[in-house]
Amino acid sequence: MVWLTFGDLGVAMPQIANEFSGNLSSLQWANNAFSLVTGALVIAAGKFGDLFGRRRMLEVGIVLMAAFSVPAALAPHTGWLILGRGLMGIGAALILPASLALIPPAFSGKAETRAFGIWQAVAWGGLSVGPALSGVITDGLGWRWLFWINLPLAAVTLVVVRATTPESRDEEAERTIDWLGLASVVLAVFALLYALTEGPSVGWGSPLIVALFVASVALLAMWWFVERRVRHPLVNLNLFRIRAYNGALTANLTMNFTFAGMSFLLVLWLENARGYSAVEAGLLMLPATVGVFLCIPLGGRLENWRGGRLPSVLGLVVASAGLGLLGSLGTRSSTEYLAVALFTIGLGLGLVSTPVADTAVGEVPIDLAGTAAGVFKMSSMLGGALGVAVLTAIARELTTREAASVIDASGLTPADITQARQALVNSSSFQEAIASLPPDLRRSVVQAATSAFSSGVADTMAVTAVLALAATVAVFFLWPRRRKAAQAGVGPGPKGRTNLPGGPESPPGRP
Repeated sequence: MVWLTFGDLGVAMPQIANEFSGNLSSLQWANNAFSLVTGALVIAAGKFGDLFGRRRMLEVGIVLMAAFSVPAALAPHTGWLILGRGLMGIGAALILPASLALIPPAFSGKAETRAFGIWQAVAWGGLSVGPALSGVITDGLGWRWLFWINLPLAAVTLVVVRATTPESRDEEAERTIDWLGLASVVLAVFALLYALTEGPSVGWGSPLIVALFVASVALLAMWWFVERRVRHPLVNLNLFRIRAYNGALTANLTMNFTFAGMSFLLVLWLENARGYSAVEAGLLMLPATVGVFLCIPLGGRLENWRGGRLPSVLGLVVASAGLGLLGSLGTRSSTEYLAVALFTIGLGLGLVSTPVADTAVGEVPIDLAGTAAGVFKMSSMLGGALGVAVLTAIARELTTREAASVIDASGLTPADITQARQALVNSSSFQEAIASLPPDLRRSVVQAATSAFSSGVADTMAVTAVLALAATVAVFFLWPRRRKAAQAGVGPGPKGRTNLPGGPESPPGRP
C-alpha cells in the first residue's frame, strides 16, 4: 500500500494537470506531500511502535491510510489533493517502521537476511510496478481510483496481519515522546523541501527562499542540540556512532533520491515530450523492476559473504552508470535504449536494497530496532521527496534557460510567458498560455519547449549520475569492512547485531 502510493501518482500527473490546470510546483506538492509527511513522522512512529506495540501501530497505520485515501479520491482541486496525500502519510509513517521492526524479534541469522530481502522486494515491487499499474488504472478508471483501491487492500491486509503477526514491543522503553525534537526536525524538513520546490518559480535569490534555507539549517542544528540534552530523545544519537549504520543510511538516501527523482521526471517526459499514454509510460518503466528483482537475492548473498559494504558500493556504481546512459536521451531515443538504461539502474538498486535494510535495522541493538527503522525509513521517504524536488528544480532551470529565447521572442504577454514557463510542457495550462499565437508560431514554440524539456531531463540525469557517484565515495569511506569493524569492537555482535561503541552486547533476537 505504502510503496504503491509513493510510486503511482507520477503517471497520473498529466491527467491531473489537465483537470485542475495546475502548474509544476503544485504537481510536485501533490506528489511530495505523502513522502514529506511520512518522512517527517516516521521516526516518532518508530518510537510509538517500541512503546505501544509494533503490530498495533501497523494496524492503526493501515486504517488511517485507507481512511485518508477517501478525501484524496474526492479532491475537487489540487490543494485538496495535496491535503489528502499528506494525511495519508500519517498512516504510512506508522506502517513502515512497524513492519520493519517486527522482523528482528522473529528471525535471526540468514533467515533474518531473507526476511529483509523479502521486505525490500515488496517495497521495490510497489515502487516499480506502481507506474504501470497507475497507467492502467488512470487510463481505464481514472486517476481517482489510485486512492479508492486502498480500501480493499487495507481490509485484506488487516485480516492477514491479525491472523499471522505476533505483537512486539520494547518493555523497558520510557513512555515519553520528545515533542520538541519532533517539531524541530519536521519543520526543518518542510522548510528545506518548500525552498527546493518553490525556488525555481520565485527565484533562488528571493528573500523567502533564502530565509527558508537558513531556517532549515538552524532547525536541524536545534534538533541535534535537543537530542543531545533531552533525557529521552526522539533519536538515540548513539546510533550515529555505528559507522556501518551511517553508511547504510547514506546509501539508502542516495538510492531513493535517484530512483524517485528519475521516475518522476522520466514519466513526465515520456507522456509530455514523447506522447506516450499513461499505460505505455508506466510499462516503459518496468525494465527497472526486472533489474531490481534479479539482483535483490544477489545483494543478500554478497552481504552474507563479504558484509554490506561491497554490494552497496557496487550497486551504486552500477546505478550511476545507468543514469549516465539516460544522460544521452533525446526526442528520438529508442525505447530499447531507455530499457537498457533502466535495467542497468535496476540491477544496481537491487544490489543495494537488502544490505542497507539488514544493516540499518538488523545490526543495531534490538531495543533500538523501532527507532533505527524509523530513521532508516525517514531517509527513504525524504530521499524520495528530495529527489523529486531537487531533480525537478534542476530540470526546470535547464529547460527554462534553453527555451527562454524562443518563448520571450514569441510576442506573448509577460503573464503568458510566466504561465508557459511554470506549466508542464504540452499541458492544458501551457496550451492556454500560447493560445493567442498564430498557428505556425505556436507550433514553433511547442517544438522548442518540447526539445528544451527533453534536453533538460537528459542533462539532469547526467548530473544525477555525478551526484550518485559522489555519494558512493562517501559510502565507501563511511562503511567499514566487516573484518575491521569486528576488530574494533563495533561490528556485528550476537545474531549479527552491532554493539554500540563502549556499550554492552545487545540481547539476541528471538529465534
